[in-house]
Amino acid sequence: MKIVFATGNINKLKEINEIANGSGIDFVLPEEGFNPIEDGLTFEENSYKKAKEANRVSQMISLADDSGLCVEALNGAPGLYSARYAGTQQEKIDKILKELSPYSNRNAKFICVMTLLDKDGKVLHISKGECFGKIALTQSGTNGFGFDPVFIVDGYDKTMADITEVEKNKISHRAKALEDMLLYIKSNIL
Repeated sequence: MKIVFATGNINKLKEINEIANGSGIDFVLPEEGFNPIEDGLTFEENSYKKAKEANRVSQMISLADDSGLCVEALNGAPGLYSARYAGTQQEKIDKILKELSPYSNRNAKFICVMTLLDKDGKVLHISKGECFGKIALTQSGTNGFGFDPVFIVDGYDKTMADITEVEKNKISHRAKALEDMLLYIKSNIL
């Protein structure tokens, strides 16, 4: 079964297909013309907006996620604005390390909210995943993407970019949200 995954981020698409491997579901990119406006005030709103836009251009069952890094000492920032926090990925990492330099509280979490729409645009299911940890003092690792090189997962002594993709795909916020979503799809759609 093919489901449109509402993203332009090839790393996210690759990651969810690896997590869903063996499920009988193949997630594909939206058709041309996919250009959602992420102006929601919550992860849920943005996830819905992306799923709705992917559904509009594809007329297929659509899944979207909205995710971000929420840092306690920064009042939840960058949060919804994680993807737009700075220019390049390295600039985002440099900025968060600089902003956190005066704080001893480095607690953080990744959040992922997924929304599934049927081919007619009706919401079928919403799932949420969280991954708790803290921001490292320096970046480390080459795996993953985004803030992975500075996020130390609770229970680990290394960053998300230092663990293998197989490990990450078992514990990440996206893996947790997708696990719930796949259970719903297998029970109600497949």
